[in-house]
Amino acid sequence: MKKTIITVVGKDTVGIIAKVCTYLAKNQVNIEDISQTIVKGYFNMMMIADASESQKSFCEMAEELEKLGDEIGVKIRCQHEDIFTKMHRI
Repeated sequence: MKKTIITVVGKDTVGIIAKVCTYLAKNQVNIEDISQTIVKGYFNMMMIADASESQKSFCEMAEELEKLGDEIGVKIRCQHEDIFTKMHRI
C-alpha cells in the first residue's frame, strides 16, 4: 500500500476540494482521511491517500497535482507517508 500525504494551502476559493478529489478519483487514488480548515480566508487541507491502485508514478502524480494547484491558485504538495513521518519526528 502506497500511502501519500497531500497538503493544499492557499487563498480560499470555490471548488478546491472538488478539483483535487476529482483528479485523485480519475487516477484511482483512494482518500482515506481528510481534514480541512479555513482561517481568515486561507484554505488548508491535508489528506491521507492510498495510491496503490494508481497507474501513475508518485512523481507524475506529484507534478500533475502541483500544476493543478497552479491553475487553481493554491500550493499542492505530495509526500510519501514514511518520509512525512520521519520529517515530523525530528
